[in-house]
Amino acid sequence: MDPVIPIPAALELLDYFGILVFAVSGALLAAEKKQTLVTFIFFAVATGVGGGTLRDLLIGAPVFWVHANATLLICIGAALVVWLTSRRRFAGQALLWFDAAGLAAYATYGAAKELAFGVAPVPAFAMGVLTACAGGIIRDVLAGEPSILMQPELYVTAAALAAGLFVALALLGVPGLVAALIAAGAGFAIRGLAIARGWSLPAYRD
Repeated sequence: MDPVIPIPAALELLDYFGILVFAVSGALLAAEKKQTLVTFIFFAVATGVGGGTLRDLLIGAPVFWVHANATLLICIGAALVVWLTSRRRFAGQALLWFDAAGLAAYATYGAAKELAFGVAPVPAFAMGVLTACAGGIIRDVLAGEPSILMQPELYVTAAALAAGLFVALALLGVPGLVAALIAAGAGFAIRGLAIARGWSLPAYRD
């Protein structure tokens, strides 16, 4: 039996933060496509809950947003804020930076939830990565955009760093909130450097 590492109550805020910024990133993509408010909300919800829903289904946990109002209200609120705000305020690379913040937060929280459900460390790491990446992939597929997963910049690597670092620190006995802040910060930093400097892993060459 693998050890169960409880999720500190404060770490739930990381989950809500990940939902919020991913929902904003979904609404931003709808804004770029000049869509209706309904599409804004749909993109925000699909992006905000997509990764966590897949995670919960795979581990047999209650799907996190089904029995509470807060999650969908956060997603709807994010869509409304983007809809009501001048698009010029979100010019440039806003979508990438919101996505980077959500990626780091969700990878960390996803790994933490797996450990709390008694999942072995390696699958917990993998599920943290899946939690972080699935929402963005769903968003891009719905919008007919090339998936961020297929871009050369570091993306999955940043999620893997956040999830892996959290699992390692938790197993070493580092307090959950401290481990989460370190892991999420590291994941966001590497993704931010990839955005700012175009860092990427070497591609396959035949």
